[in-house]
Amino acid sequence: MTAVIVGVWSMIFIGALMRGVEAQFVRNGISTLTGHIQVHHKGYRNDPAIENSMTEPDVVGTALEKHLPPGAGWTFRVRVDAVASNARHSSGVTLVGIDPPREARVSFIGQAVTEGRYLKPDEAYGIVVGNALLEKFETKMGRKLVLMSQGTDREIASRAFRIVGIFRAELEATEKQFAFVTMPAAQQMLKLGNGISEMSILLPNDQDVPQVASALRTELPAAEYEVHTWRELLPLVNAYLSLYDTFIFLWFLVVFIAMGFGIVNTTLMAVFERIREFGLLKALGMKPWWIIKEVLTESFLILVIGMGIGNILGLLTVFALSGSGIDLSSFAAGAEYVGMSRVIYPVMHAKDMAMANLVVIVLGLLVSLYPAAKAARFTPVEALAHT
Repeated sequence: MTAVIVGVWSMIFIGALMRGVEAQFVRNGISTLTGHIQVHHKGYRNDPAIENSMTEPDVVGTALEKHLPPGAGWTFRVRVDAVASNARHSSGVTLVGIDPPREARVSFIGQAVTEGRYLKPDEAYGIVVGNALLEKFETKMGRKLVLMSQGTDREIASRAFRIVGIFRAELEATEKQFAFVTMPAAQQMLKLGNGISEMSILLPNDQDVPQVASALRTELPAAEYEVHTWRELLPLVNAYLSLYDTFIFLWFLVVFIAMGFGIVNTTLMAVFERIREFGLLKALGMKPWWIIKEVLTESFLILVIGMGIGNILGLLTVFALSGSGIDLSSFAAGAEYVGMSRVIYPVMHAKDMAMANLVVIVLGLLVSLYPAAKAARFTPVEALAHT
């Protein structure tokens, strides 16, 4: 019973941790400027150059008003590769021109500013950078940062911005990569006019993504626009998701194999300790199948009691860690290497709990068949002669 309790507990707890990592992969990917759906100019994803910007964003905005469900958020962005520099350092970054009020409803940046302030809609020279980038450049709030990129005239465009805010993100790589300015400031710097690089949509329900994406593909001219869902924009995350169910099921099997040895050993010992009793029952006329049923019933009761206690312990453990999570800050570099957040919050899925219990009860009874069959094969003579 102890083996069953520990096995079921570990299945539920480790499964919830893996689901927590999975959920954070998706949440981080969607909130880090991806959203559920993105619209680009034709060819932008293959060549994200300034020449592949959308020059008529109002066409996309009109299509959104027709097909977005209530509660959905969307925003336009200018996104280009740039070089950030100050008196001491220079580094490649992604310059993102945003509409501050709209962006706050769609991505992480609206809630991520921890020092200074968020951008104002009409700010011409303010910039918000990540804490890791700030430390890398050995600078601080209020100082200037020069950004350079290629404009629409194919000339180098540059502008000095003053740091007005510092943001923190789940991943340090995000803090080093993105620098945020207002969209008018980016458009003016790049001589882009009213052009934009992308449009990002955040839906209230993930299940609406295929339907909305299909409607936008139908509405927008395919020769000019491309519509992509987050699964297409984040292929690595999508690959993780497709593998996680298999990983969890394999983990359940590994735990059960270890637990199964304990079940077989304990049941077999119980059978051999009662050889004389089984012999007496057969001498009184009990059929072999009845003996098998008796042993399996005993195993079933042990499994059910163990599963009940294991489920309770698993749920209590997940509940206890759901608020604080498991802090991996001391392993931050290794965690970020695979895209994990610094804190893991376990997530319980009903199907994982059902699968764990199903694996234990079905395979537990199967491995109990061997000692049950062993008990049924004893003859009354050899069983009563056993000492």
